[in-house]
Amino acid sequence: MNKTTIVAASLLSCTTAATAQSSLTLFGVVDVGVSHYSAKSDFYNNTASFVLPPAIAPGGVTKSQTALSNSNVSNSRLGFRGTEDLGGGLAAGFWLEAGTTPDNGATAISSFNRRSTVSLSGPFGELRMGRDFTPTFWNDSVFSPFSTIGVGANVVSSVGTSLQVVRGPGSPVAASDNYLRTSNGIGYFLPPNLGGVYGQFQYALHENASQSNLPGSPSRKGRYFGGRLGYAAGPLDVALAYGESTAADTTGVNAIGLPTGVNLDEKIKTINLGASYDLGFMKIFGEVSQVTDRALSAAPVPVLGSVTLRDSDKYKGGLLGVTVPVGPGLIKAAYSRVKFDNDLGPLATPLTPRRDASVNKLAIGYEYNLSKRTALYATAARIRIKDGQNNPAVMGAVTGGVTCLSTGAGTSGFAPRRSTGYDFGIRHAF
Repeated sequence: MNKTTIVAASLLSCTTAATAQSSLTLFGVVDVGVSHYSAKSDFYNNTASFVLPPAIAPGGVTKSQTALSNSNVSNSRLGFRGTEDLGGGLAAGFWLEAGTTPDNGATAISSFNRRSTVSLSGPFGELRMGRDFTPTFWNDSVFSPFSTIGVGANVVSSVGTSLQVVRGPGSPVAASDNYLRTSNGIGYFLPPNLGGVYGQFQYALHENASQSNLPGSPSRKGRYFGGRLGYAAGPLDVALAYGESTAADTTGVNAIGLPTGVNLDEKIKTINLGASYDLGFMKIFGEVSQVTDRALSAAPVPVLGSVTLRDSDKYKGGLLGVTVPVGPGLIKAAYSRVKFDNDLGPLATPLTPRRDASVNKLAIGYEYNLSKRTALYATAARIRIKDGQNNPAVMGAVTGGVTCLSTGAGTSGFAPRRSTGYDFGIRHAF
């Protein structure tokens, strides 16, 4: 018997012995496809003067890209999960999951950035700690035929993610943290035997250090809390979720450490309601969402004292989608939309120009299951953006790969207008 065989036999023996009281599972997905993306920006002019578009691009500017892509219908990943029976109805568990990029192999298990949790479960439910998805993310994902990935991704999630990246707080792990996932989280999940009722609560620590001589310390930037409550029975699944992230929490101090009265408190609040109903021949999906970016800024003003200004921008979104089983395959279609309502502030008048924007997306796709674990897929999507110059960093949604050109700072230049894309590929789960 050679050395390799002896080692393999020893590992198998250890694994077999361990399964008497616990289980360990290796799992993953490899999803690779050919994708094409395009993004077009049109010329706009918000000035009182007549301005011609640049002669070099009178019809606008289009960016395009064809790429070998990954994670188009399922996120490519590799993970390990396990449980141990502790007796008395209690069980300990862990889940370590890493994102991978099989199109180029550049990303392997460098970090368990998708999920890294340890948990204790029993008749009381489950207590889970570590890095995990937020409660509001689940409604964006579960109640969308295309989830939140690929060219057909729910545009509600795309805009919410962009807002989180632009406004913060982000983290060393991902700029989108506190919208898609949280780190340093403590979560509780209801037990599964409540007659179809399910739910969770999550709190993520900001982990900022406190300093006794620093006013406003510690900053709450990075803190998150949220919850989700739902009901699933038969063909119906419906859930309501709420999440609140502290994007900024600053207290101004002068050179000798005394407060200056210049303070900023910014929170991003997300509430969404999602549902699906399976008719057998067709499954219907729906979601309504509102994300509020609320900032309170205070500053000292002579005579008036301290003045606090409130800014509250809103992103109102929704999705309607269907899936239709056809033989071994599944037809998917969805329409999603987000309307940006810009808060003009307390000094605005009825004559103040609006600075709103909107984005809508139509996606259609087909998955053909070669087996329970392997499928071929094709997806196409089109995005249209109105008044993208008013909030290009957040509302300039694209199907992937390339971004829209944005210039002029809302005055005169190029603004995001439309984007198209398609994915053709294969997905294998193990």
